[in-house]
Amino acid sequence: MKLVNIAIIVGLILFYFVNAALKIDIFNWEMLIHSGIRFFTGFIILGIGYFYEHKIKLKISVYLVLALVLADDVLDYYRDVSRFSVELILYGAYMLAWGSLVGYLFIKHIKSTIDNRL
Repeated sequence: MKLVNIAIIVGLILFYFVNAALKIDIFNWEMLIHSGIRFFTGFIILGIGYFYEHKIKLKISVYLVLALVLADDVLDYYRDVSRFSVELILYGAYMLAWGSLVGYLFIKHIKSTIDNRL
């Protein structure tokens, strides 16, 4: 669990600096939704589905991630709530990478805990 906690704490520190550098108001509901979608997409699809379990092939996982992220961006563009810029693309990539790392470490810890108990 130490690795999971370290990944979350270091990720939160970097998250703070990324938000400060890009001047993103994280307490805005739209940005919370953006961050959550990207983090949990990375957590579930990339971290658990591809990197650990290998249940999803890389090509399909990339298509799923792109479809979810693109659908979120198109919906926001249609509603005219956020800007579409390079900074937000890099921000989304950071959230995906952080989510996939935490997801991989989390499922690895859960599986090792279950295996040790059996």
